[in-house]
Amino acid sequence: MKQLLIFFFFANLNLQAQNSSIIDLADEAALKNFDNKKALQILEEAIKLDSENPEILWRLSRAYVDLGEHLPTSTDAQKEEQIRFYQKSLDFAERAVKINSSNQILQSMSITRRAIALGRVALFKGVWESLDLVKKIKDDCEKAIKLDKTNATAFYVLARTHAKICEKPKLVRYPLGLSWANLDDAVKFFKKAIEIRPTFIMYKLDFARTLVDLDDFKNAKEQLYKIQYLPTEDEDDDQYRKEAKLLLEKIKSK
Repeated sequence: MKQLLIFFFFANLNLQAQNSSIIDLADEAALKNFDNKKALQILEEAIKLDSENPEILWRLSRAYVDLGEHLPTSTDAQKEEQIRFYQKSLDFAERAVKINSSNQILQSMSITRRAIALGRVALFKGVWESLDLVKKIKDDCEKAIKLDKTNATAFYVLARTHAKICEKPKLVRYPLGLSWANLDDAVKFFKKAIEIRPTFIMYKLDFARTLVDLDDFKNAKEQLYKIQYLPTEDEDDDQYRKEAKLLLEKIKSK
């Protein structure tokens, strides 16, 4: 019996080491080389070996969103393929959350990935046709932040949620149960995300857009100007730089 326990102990150690190596490879493909297809292939093989590993599951959720965002959507068939990717992302995130890891940082990220997948589904279907999803996104972000106050992604998604909902007047939002959204909170959460991750271009760009909505052109220009000098950390950063430059030009005289 003792020998059997020792065998399982070392087998588990070997699986953990193997998973760690696989995760490193997937992160390198996704975050350094921006090769989401390769990351997905790596993770799909990994999940066959360890189907209940939340580290792998939330990364699978990330891969499906990152790939889905860049799919063509000209035809109904292409749109159906995109929503399939987002639904797969949501399914993997749900599995990661349900495992309920005792590691608070890991659980926070799993919940955040669920919020992101829900957001993609909501945007696809139409935010105002998906009010139940919007409320779940807010709840998930708040849960994720409570678990990990250094989770920049959760702060950013929560900020975006506030900003998106505020596109409609409060009078319209109130009967829908969305009166909680406000641009002051959006600003607060954008600032927190940027404080944690100051060089991430997407955070600054969306923060600047919210500042423009508030007619705070001085601070918006400051954010947009900095973007041109930040390092590339996302596959879409070149596009974000172009958008920042256009917005800066648009508000330069304000």
